[in-house]
Amino acid sequence: MPRYIGRRLLQTIPVFFGATFLIFAMVYLMPGDPVAALGGDRGLDPAVQERIRAEYNLDKPFWMQYLLYIKGVLTLDFGKTFSGRPVFEQMAHAFPITLRLALMAIIIETVFGITLGIIAGMRKGKWFDSTILVFSMVLISVPTFVIGFLLQYFVGVKWGILPTTVGTDHSIRALLMPAMVLAAVSLAYIIRLTRQSISETAGADFVRTARAKGLTSGAVMGRHILRNSLIPVVTFIGADLGALMGGAIVTEGIFGINGVGGMLWNGIIRGEPSSVVSITTALVLVYIVANLLVDLLYAVLDPRIRYV
Repeated sequence: MPRYIGRRLLQTIPVFFGATFLIFAMVYLMPGDPVAALGGDRGLDPAVQERIRAEYNLDKPFWMQYLLYIKGVLTLDFGKTFSGRPVFEQMAHAFPITLRLALMAIIIETVFGITLGIIAGMRKGKWFDSTILVFSMVLISVPTFVIGFLLQYFVGVKWGILPTTVGTDHSIRALLMPAMVLAAVSLAYIIRLTRQSISETAGADFVRTARAKGLTSGAVMGRHILRNSLIPVVTFIGADLGALMGGAIVTEGIFGINGVGGMLWNGIIRGEPSSVVSITTALVLVYIVANLLVDLLYAVLDPRIRYV
């Protein structure tokens, strides 16, 4: 196991540098001049533009800009926004909020998605299975903002169960509704993925052999069906953590959450490349760590997998 973890960590090094280089290139090589755009229609004095470019290393060659950026990442110095505020300070405020929101969404989609998928998979073709399939298709088809507005009206305004906006209140109760909205689409995919995997595994030869040996239904489900069926589900959930954090722009906008989504959106609108690149770099790290954890969970779910 230690050798495998070390090898996987070494493999993440080229992945990290390759991903950050592509992100940096796509942002900094885009047409347009963010410094010139700061002045609007009136423009900025040429001397002021040169000073700003020198301050943010925009007057240097592209390769040197990238090396300086990597140096900053390794020292936790992500630069400053055009307003003079350190990017790391903004990320330190935004990331814990979005991470909590994403983890709550992961818990919701995992618990309800796997549970409903198992029941539907074991009752394939019956009324519950058909109902769950329709329910999951509705979640996939309805846009996220529509689900958010419906929950705000019924759960928040009409029934008064949960607050309709978050603002500065980042408690579990305040984040529960946006977590439900954020988890909706992934919940539908987990339901369908679990259902399909359970139904296929339940009809496999080794499951019939286990039942023929006299194992109880609980033992067959726990030792054989679930362990083999949940591997693709765990893969999806692990990759979904980064997707939820990066894709929370709409949800955070609906509920007024000052998280990663809002910070990324503001960075794009204001033309602040340091903010955009820094946030996406942090999301790359989230993806790398999540995928490493998923690989380690494979051995827990499937005893046939061994790490050497």
